[in-house]
Order: sequence, then structure tokens, then C-alpha cells
Amino acid sequence: MTRILAVADEIDEALYGDKLQRLRPDLIVSCGDLPFDYLENLLSRADVPLVYVLGNHDPDLRSSETTWTPVRPQVATPGPQGSDNADGRVLDSAGLRIAGLGGSIRYKPGPNQYTQAQMRFRGLSLEFRIRLKPARGRNKLDVLLTHAPPFGWGPPADAAHVGFTAFHRIIKDLVPKVLIHGHVHPYGRREPPRRVGRTLIINAVLSRLVEL
Repeated sequence: MTRILAVADEIDEALYGDKLQRLRPDLIVSCGDLPFDYLENLLSRADVPLVYVLGNHDPDLRSSETTWTPVRPQVATPGPQGSDNADGRVLDSAGLRIAGLGGSIRYKPGPNQYTQAQMRFRGLSLEFRIRLKPARGRNKLDVLLTHAPPFGWGPPADAAHVGFTAFHRIIKDLVPKVLIHGHVHPYGRREPPRRVGRTLIINAVLSRLVEL
């Protein structure tokens, strides 16, 4: 069993105390919109891998990730130091196959926001990468890490928090064990896990322990 500490959107002050040691995570995942120094603090104290995607309030890291120069001495990895950005990628961490799609629906100017059509293209590209990277004897995908929820799981009257239809296709085609998202604030309520088929949908705001 793998113990995943999922965090998103709001700082859980208790994790600065002994809560982190009590939870004993094997892996930390961040669904976005959290300060990088907060994630680095969790990473250094837990001493386990940290995988993240970006939210719509995070900076745009794409330009720094794609810039090439002949000599780049001591160039720091963008994002939280020592962590892995899963956005648009499939990677293996703590014995799990994890893929990610960060960002929210586009509702104002700013980074890490996409239209439904743009996210549909990003989702198809991610599915292609996953199918190109077969995992012998294992699930195609264990964890789908996103910032926004699947379409229909956010507040219907709140255009900024509408989820993406593309996630339903990935759930149907790849059947991840769990989709972990942020972006939707429960404001003190404990939002129970839900299911779409065989996939468990979990809202990580502000922190959740997920056992796979």
C-alpha cells in the first residue's frame, strides 16, 4: 500500500507541525496554487518524492522549461526544488504511474488556463504519451493529477471553477485508480470521495491522505 499526501490551493498549517510525521506519506502530490517554499518544506521534512501540477494562480513555467542556451551552468529547475512536474507527462514515482494535467478553465487573462478545446488536445497528447510508455504487468495509469476537477464536479454557477470534459475521456479510456484534483474550495466542509466508474475522484483541498 502506498500512502499519498495530496495538497492543493490552501496551506494546511498543521503540516508545519507533527501532522506530517504522523501521516507517514510515501509520496506527496500537489494539485497546484500553493507556494513553492511550502512544497519544498514538506518535501525536505518528509524526505519522499513530490510530484505536482500547476494551478491557475501559479506562475507560467513553460518558457523557462523550454528555453535552450548552449551553456546553462547551475540553472535551477523551475518550480519547487527537488520535485517533479507531471503536467503533460507520465512518470513513475513511489511505485505508481502518475500523469498530470494542470491549469483551470480560461476565465480571465493569465497563465495556466485553457479552453475546453485546448484541454481536449492536451488530454489526447497525454494519452498518446501514456500509450507509448507501456507498463508491463501494471495498470496503464494509477494516478491522474489535475488542478481542475472533471466537468460537472465544480459549482455549476461558478464559471471559474467549471471542470474539463477531457478528463472524462481519460477516465473512460485509461481507468486510473484515482483522480486527485484541487481548485474547488469546500470552505471547511469535508468533501467525500466520489466515483466515476472504477476511478475514485478526490478533492485534495487543503490536504488529504490517499492510500492505494
